[in-house]
Amino acid sequence: MSTNGQDPKVRAAARRTAIICAGVVFGMVGLAYASVPLYDLFCRVTGYGGTPQISDGPSARRSEREITVRFDSNVAPGISWRFTPEAREVTVKLGETKTVMYKFTNTSDRPTSGIATFNVQPELAGAYFNKIQCFCFTEQTLQPGETVEAPVVFYVDPDIVNERDIADIRTLTLSYTVFPAKGGAPVTAASQAADKPSL
Repeated sequence: MSTNGQDPKVRAAARRTAIICAGVVFGMVGLAYASVPLYDLFCRVTGYGGTPQISDGPSARRSEREITVRFDSNVAPGISWRFTPEAREVTVKLGETKTVMYKFTNTSDRPTSGIATFNVQPELAGAYFNKIQCFCFTEQTLQPGETVEAPVVFYVDPDIVNERDIADIRTLTLSYTVFPAKGGAPVTAASQAADKPSL
């Protein structure tokens, strides 16, 4: 027994418990920061949540079966852009490469920046919707009144017919939403920081 009334084994156990608890807390904080990029990677790899796949080039296979792809375009509050596809829908053969242009117009009287995000509905179809070229997740800055066009190049994987729950699907929707952005951050957050008085 130690002279101060505490057993050295008890103190060592308490110290070990404190170290383990601190390690768990730091680990949980680290996982919290890593969860967003890990979830994004998971969605891109699996198509979960309607996330389309990224492809290096055209499909090696084609099918005579056709599918209609609808294009949905949305503009989030806080950015004065007009955002429209050249066509509301196209019908393509499975495995056929198709290009559809989108038009962005800044309708405000100042330069603004935006970033487009996307998903595919129904969600299961995201794993079979392959984008070869896309403007998504690329920040674009438009001058007042400026209009730019950007392509989406894609194909629908013929293997979609092997997915039991959507084997008979005849239509899917590619949906884009443009959000305000500045330096990778939402414009609202950036403008709030800019509006703060300097000391």
